[in-house]
This record gives sequence, structure tokens and C-alpha cells, in this order.
Amino acid sequence: MRLALFQPDIPQNTGAIIRLTVCFGIPLDIIEPCGFILSDAKLRRSSMDYLNLANIERHISWDAFIKERKQSRLVLITTRAEDSLNQFAFDNNDTLILGRESSGVPQEVHNAIPEKVRIPMDKKARSLNVSIAAGIILWEALRQTGTLD
Repeated sequence: MRLALFQPDIPQNTGAIIRLTVCFGIPLDIIEPCGFILSDAKLRRSSMDYLNLANIERHISWDAFIKERKQSRLVLITTRAEDSLNQFAFDNNDTLILGRESSGVPQEVHNAIPEKVRIPMDKKARSLNVSIAAGIILWEALRQTGTLD
């Protein structure tokens, strides 16, 4: 199981997701360009001392990520998915992809990933914060695959 962030915008969210991946022993892929410098003090402050414990792979672009990625099924977390989290079956080798906070993923990336899942929410709400969505999705994926203690 892996998490991947597509061109993250907000260092505080990325820091929180770094901490999340360390706590669950999950590698993190960061698909650049980011909306901030990865060595930004805000990122370090948000992830606290977890940054040094993280297993992070940086990819200079979507194309580089596709070439360099580990063999796994890609699963896009998106509000536009047909499948709800409670209907989706995760696999141990999934890479769970979260889009930019400001705009998600471009249509070409959306089209390139056949597996998509959404978190059920109240219809009046637009979306969850990306770090909260990452926690919900990762918890359910690890629960389903039996990899939680």
C-alpha cells in the first residue's frame, strides 16, 4: 500500500500526510511540481520530526511517476468517482492517489486511472481537506487488507 500526492499545493497538508504515512508505515510518492518548495519550513513544522522517518519518493512529473512507479494498481480518490468507499475493495498493492487541494487532478490523469473511489459525504459539502481524506481512505484500505494491528 502506498499514498501518492499529485502536485500538492499546501505544505501543512503535505506535512500532515507525511506524518500519517510514517505512523502507518506507508511509503509516500510526491508527484511534482508542488505549489511550494519541499524543504519549506512550513512543511518541516507540519510534519515535525516525522520528516526524517518518512519513506518519500519524489517524481518530477506525472510521466516520471508512471515510468518510475512500483507495480501496483492506481486508485484515484476523487469526489467524481462512481464507487463509494464502502463499496470499493482495496488490495495490498494499491497506490492511493490524492489530487491537488485547489483543483484535484487534470482530466488526462483522471482518465488514465480506471479505479476511482469517493468518500461518502453530505451532498451540501464540496469536499474534505486532503489530509483528512487521506486518513479516512488509508484507514479503510488498511482495515480491508488486514494490515492494521
